[in-house]
Amino acid sequence: MDRERWNGFTLVELLVVIAIIGMLVGLLLPAVQQAREAARILQCGNHLRQMGLAALNYETTVRAFPSGGWTWRWVGDPDRGLGVDQPGSWTYSLLPFLEQNALFQSGADGDPDTCGDVQKKGVAVCLQTPLSLFHCPSRRSAKTYYSRKASSFRNALTDMTQVVKGDYAANYGVVTLSEVSGDAAPSSLEDAKKRNQENNWPTYPQQGVIFYRSAVSLAEIQDGTTNTYFVGEKYLSPTYYEEGTGSVEYCGGDNETLYNGTCNDTCRSVYYDFANPASHYAPLQDREQYDRHSCRFGSPHAGSFGMTLCDGSSQRISYAIEPEVHYYLGNRNDRQAVSLP
Repeated sequence: MDRERWNGFTLVELLVVIAIIGMLVGLLLPAVQQAREAARILQCGNHLRQMGLAALNYETTVRAFPSGGWTWRWVGDPDRGLGVDQPGSWTYSLLPFLEQNALFQSGADGDPDTCGDVQKKGVAVCLQTPLSLFHCPSRRSAKTYYSRKASSFRNALTDMTQVVKGDYAANYGVVTLSEVSGDAAPSSLEDAKKRNQENNWPTYPQQGVIFYRSAVSLAEIQDGTTNTYFVGEKYLSPTYYEEGTGSVEYCGGDNETLYNGTCNDTCRSVYYDFANPASHYAPLQDREQYDRHSCRFGSPHAGSFGMTLCDGSSQRISYAIEPEVHYYLGNRNDRQAVSLP
C-alpha cells in the first residue's frame, strides 16, 4: 500500500507545481519582452548611425549635407544628381552612400529636363522597394504602405497607392514646419529649368540642417557637430502606422513617401516659442489618438528617442528634455553653449 501511494502525485501537488510554473513564466515574460525591446532599440540606433556616416561621406563628396528637396510634390529624380537640383528627399540623396546606387539610378534616362514614362516606371520601382534601414523595428516592418497622395506627385506614375515610407526625419530647424509655400514647388521640370536660368527660386532660410533646397556644409554648423541634430526618429500616432489618410495636419506626417522633397514626412522641427513657452514641439512617445503636431520628433520607444548628431554619432534623447534645450540642439548657429543632457 505504501509503495502504491508514492507512485504518483496527488491532485493538490500537481496544482501547486502548475501554479509555480505559471508564476515563473509570468515573471520571465516581461524580462524577455524587455530584452527584445532593448535589441530593437540597439538596431534602431544602428540605422541612425549608418545614416549619419552616409551623410558625412556625402558631405565629403558634395561639400554639403543632402538637400531637403523641392517639397512634397516631387520625388527623387535619378537624372538630377545630388545637391539643390535634386527634387527628392535627403533619404533619396543618401542612397548611393548606403550601397543602394542601383535603386537611386532606377529609371535614369540621361535627360535631367524631361521625365517620360520609362523614367516614371523606374522611379516607381524605387518608390515601391522597401529598405529596412529606414524603419524602426519597434514600430513597423519594411514593406509598402498606402498613400493617398501618390497620384499628385509631378514626376511619378499617377496610379500608385502603395509606396515606401520611413520612420526617421531630418532636422528642419526651429520654426513650425508646414508644407512649404505653394510657389516653392516648380510646376514642371521646364519651370525648374527656367528658375535656374533666371536664378529665381524662392528662398526659405532655416537654422536646421536639412530643408527646402538646402546645402548646409560642416563649416556652417557653428555650434559644433557634436551639439547639433542631424536626423532622428519621428513622432507618429499609432493610428497611422499602416495608412496615410486624413489631412496634412492630422495624418501624423506620414501621407507621402520616403523620397518626397521637404515635408513633414521627411523633416521635423524643434520649434519653441520664447514669448509663449507652452507652445513648442518637444519630442513625444507615440500614443493613440494624439496625432496633432506631426512636425515633432519622437518614437515608439519608452523613455527616449534616437537621434544622430552632425558628427555621425547616435544618441538616446529623453522625452523629458527641456523644450528650450531641444530648440538649441536643433539650431546650428545660435551660439548657445548647450550639450546633450
